[in-house]
Amino acid sequence: MLRNTATGYGLVSIAFHWAMVALIVSLFVLGLYMTGLPQADPGTFVLYQLHKSLGFTVLALVAVRLLWRLANPTPRLPSGMPAWERAGAHASHFVLYLLMFAIPLSGWLMVSASPWSIPTVLYGVLHVPHLPVPAILGDKSAAEATLKSVHEILAWGLIGLAAFHAAAAIKHHLVARDDTLRRMVSPVPARQPSRI
Repeated sequence: MLRNTATGYGLVSIAFHWAMVALIVSLFVLGLYMTGLPQADPGTFVLYQLHKSLGFTVLALVAVRLLWRLANPTPRLPSGMPAWERAGAHASHFVLYLLMFAIPLSGWLMVSASPWSIPTVLYGVLHVPHLPVPAILGDKSAAEATLKSVHEILAWGLIGLAAFHAAAAIKHHLVARDDTLRRMVSPVPARQPSRI
């Protein structure tokens, strides 16, 4: 079962979800670790390049994931969910996608604004050009500092929202006892006939 149905997610959507979870957690932990290292250390440069490579991987995957989502049905929310909870679920998914695009882009802009002009080489192979930095952000140092703050705030926001998202899924599993969590870990619910 590769594709989604009205009752659950297919293997492709499940794989996208868990690959993004692994990448985002890895990027967050790596980001916290590498920013505490001496900037002149050659090992720090390697970690920054890895962080940027993983960030571009997230950017590419979220674009493909969004296209896959648009080409597939979205499983229905549990029928007993109140309207406010449905609205919250839709809003949180929208913001999660927005952040998964905005964080890598803010990182790319931050690197582009850096006065050091350090190149970005994805996985040691592919050179990525710098983006034009809006003049409204000031000189390179000011722009880099602003974009660094934006990048960090967005990253913490994503981690907070993802934690809330996970807590809601666990609540559905343990309290509401519906298939919300099960359908993101197994394609079995996608094979169930729709009850509506």
